[in-house]
Amino acid sequence: MKKLLTKLNRIPGSKLHEKLENEDAVRRQVTALFGVLSSIYGPDKLVLRAGKLDALTLMRSSSVEDRVLALQRIVFENPGLDEQPTPERIPEILNEVEEALADFLARKSVEEDIERRVNDRMQEKHEEYIKEIRTQLVKEQSGPENAQTLKKYARLEKLETVKLSKSMFEAVRPQAMEQIVGQEQAKRALLSKLASPFPQHIIIYGPPGVGKTTAARIALQEAARLSSTPFETNAPFVEVDGTTLRWDPRDITNPLLGSVHDPIYQGARRDFADTAVPEPKPGLVTDAHGGILFIDEIGELDAMLQNKLLKVLEDKRVSFESPYYDPDDVNVPKYIKKLFEEGAPADFVLIGATTRDPSEINPALRSRCAEIFFEPLVPDQVETIVQEAAERLQVQLEEGVASTIARYTIEGRKAVNLLADAHGLAVYRAGGTAEDAIAISQHDIDEVLRMNRMVPFVKDRETVQSEIGKIYGLGVAGFLGSVLEIEAVAYPAAEAGKGRMRFNDTAGSMAKDSVFNAAAVLRRITGKDLQDYDIHVNVVGGGRIDGPSAGVAITMAIYSALTEKPIPQNLAITGEISIQGKVKPVGGVFEKIFGARQAGVTTVLVPYDNRRDVPTDTGEVAVHCVQSIEEVLQLVFAGSEVIIAS
Repeated sequence: MKKLLTKLNRIPGSKLHEKLENEDAVRRQVTALFGVLSSIYGPDKLVLRAGKLDALTLMRSSSVEDRVLALQRIVFENPGLDEQPTPERIPEILNEVEEALADFLARKSVEEDIERRVNDRMQEKHEEYIKEIRTQLVKEQSGPENAQTLKKYARLEKLETVKLSKSMFEAVRPQAMEQIVGQEQAKRALLSKLASPFPQHIIIYGPPGVGKTTAARIALQEAARLSSTPFETNAPFVEVDGTTLRWDPRDITNPLLGSVHDPIYQGARRDFADTAVPEPKPGLVTDAHGGILFIDEIGELDAMLQNKLLKVLEDKRVSFESPYYDPDDVNVPKYIKKLFEEGAPADFVLIGATTRDPSEINPALRSRCAEIFFEPLVPDQVETIVQEAAERLQVQLEEGVASTIARYTIEGRKAVNLLADAHGLAVYRAGGTAEDAIAISQHDIDEVLRMNRMVPFVKDRETVQSEIGKIYGLGVAGFLGSVLEIEAVAYPAAEAGKGRMRFNDTAGSMAKDSVFNAAAVLRRITGKDLQDYDIHVNVVGGGRIDGPSAGVAITMAIYSALTEKPIPQNLAITGEISIQGKVKPVGGVFEKIFGARQAGVTTVLVPYDNRRDVPTDTGEVAVHCVQSIEEVLQLVFAGSEVIIAS
């Protein structure tokens, strides 16, 4: 104290007062800084912090220098600071402490703001999570239904109760193989290929409406009853139309073979989408596993899809691929892992039906399938279909109704449609009630035919027994044979050697060549030069003859016109004529004979080389196989003298 007084006495009055004020300001500044530290850490934590940094004694000292040193140790967290600051350095040290505290407070403010935002966001997520769990629990207890979904479901159920009509085909559809009219050979072939312990893939060819689909469905039912077949009694029959099987080249969708749903864009289940797990969707080939996959109009199936189907037929499984699939992902369910690693089973028998020609079907597909041909229906068979349908419908038919329908169509389906139209007309005529027995009259079916603007499929042939210069040829389109009416006239030319020959411009180049071949043959067998005649050959109706198969018929028509020998009108001919008079084979003989049978022709001449194409059952049609024009002349003009030049 004495030393302090001695120092003070040495200081002039004004400077002493100034120094005391500076020391007092420093003390207040130090006290304020300790107050800031107390507000930052709290009084208790400040004491603990000072104790850890060996600054507690200094902090409680009355010396400004000690308290400043305590501030240094606490703020800079350095207990090794031992040098007591001089009064001259104290302001500088306090400035450094203030700057450090300012940086600390600024950083703490930012951290608190970030922490506050994080807490707010966590609170929002927590509330959303709680809400989702609550919704899930409600769904588990009440199910996926709500007032809106239940209302829509009730509306659908109400719509289901309204039935306007029952399909005519449901009522008249055959339920057993024997109820399918005709096709005896095809039905046996179909059953034999499915009844084997090793059933074959099959392609069925034939015109529309002859029972291909129905026969395939019934064949599976009958084959499943046999112990020799691998089919179970409940084997599936999956039916699909090849014209509607559309797929995405990226394999996003493939209803036939199956596809993999992208978990991001197509994930149907939220848990799969959230965990990026792709889900394979098996297709129709898997649905048909253990049974039959029936593809109607298989010839219309996309070519690339046919190739993919061939791969499945070989492997009997469908494989799935996806860049999203991770075999080590613990979130992948067992069934998805099995589908990706082993594929889906697809062991089935393929039955395809088509109205196309076999040459238009994929050769690789044909080589894996047995081929069965369904025949066009003849009028007698169509009549039987109409009569049996009328019996199932409990409808009475007036005499001649069934035969009238048979004249206008060769399709069983179309015949039933006409019967349905006539039935509706008869009900309307009866006053709109179907309680009493309904009788369909000839007038009803005639009116239906007029309303549908239908013309007879097979025109009535003239009843003339024989006619000069007129003969029937045979044509084929698809699986349907038809009769071609060919006529010829011959007049002496105005000037010898300058005769003209005319033929239909629309007939086709090969048919025109047949006319010139016929001219060469006729000159050889008759000794007459056709250049001395004006000859006109005509195909009635102007039809196009795509091929040389009318050559023999054209030759006979011209021969008849030249020699004035009448040709029987119950006879039809098919075959190519060579310039040497040979009868060459042609295509479609099977269908042509059926076409002749439908037209009421009783005698058909076909090339000898086509003898194996003649069906075993030709009905009332007598088929003769010929090799030369001389044989044709003998058969066509049987009983009359034939002019053949030596």
